[in-house]
Amino acid sequence: MSDRLDELGGNTDIAIITFTDAGNVSAYRNQHRVNLPVVVDRSRSTYRAFGLGSGSFRRIWSFGVAKRYLEIFRGGGLRNLRKPTEDTRQLGGDFIIDPDGVLIYGFWSDGPDDRPHVDELIEALNR
Repeated sequence: MSDRLDELGGNTDIAIITFTDAGNVSAYRNQHRVNLPVVVDRSRSTYRAFGLGSGSFRRIWSFGVAKRYLEIFRGGGLRNLRKPTEDTRQLGGDFIIDPDGVLIYGFWSDGPDDRPHVDELIEALNR
């Protein structure tokens, strides 16, 4: 996504909301190569406000997730994997809110491998 930010126009603000410890934010930015504002919501009040619940164990550890870990393993990325220290069942989402505070796009993930394509987000912003 970060390589396509210029397609969003100059009046678009993007933020990442996470429930991780504030001390993990720098490592997250480095690992994912993002230079966006990161808001820490330890209480997960934002997650609840957007209706983001927990996924079932079966869904969180689905075939798609197992496939992704296999890709990481084959690419030699296991040395960067660490034991989870947070709630791996917390579902995420992607939301676009207009300047008046109206939700104009929402994507509620069914699992960790369920995200909208960047093209879908850009299209929603440009409507």
